[in-house]
Amino acid sequence: MKRETLLRSLVGLVLICCMMAAAQDKGYWRAASSTAKSITGDVAVSDEKISINFLSFTVARIRGLEQAEASALFDPDGTAGGNGSLYRLNVPGAKKFLHKNSLCGSDDTQWMVTYVLGRSLQLAFFSGQKPPVFTPDALANSTDMCGKFGYVR
Repeated sequence: MKRETLLRSLVGLVLICCMMAAAQDKGYWRAASSTAKSITGDVAVSDEKISINFLSFTVARIRGLEQAEASALFDPDGTAGGNGSLYRLNVPGAKKFLHKNSLCGSDDTQWMVTYVLGRSLQLAFFSGQKPPVFTPDALANSTDMCGKFGYVR
């Protein structure tokens, strides 16, 4: 009886850990970088929405990022072991946040990338109809990248 209860508890714990690993970018995040503090403030990410400065926008997860893609965008040394995802969204260029700032100037924000490492989250926003390309050369020459923002739990 005790062995069966212990086994059930262990299986339940493993399932919970797996679910948490898949949804690490979800939840409430406090602005940490100067850009996040001056433009977005704190954010909340869920399966279907991101809330920025009390405004919610629908998001759709497109795919996970390969480690090389995440490193090209957020970790040029390639030493970190976090994970990231590409999301589709639509934030109008006319939408203003803190201090009357927008995410992409007058352009609509079409893409969001999340990258989680430990208790920190980095977001990058992109304009443009085509998905961003995550190579060092493409990112260095990109005119669609709007900015990177840092958050903590």
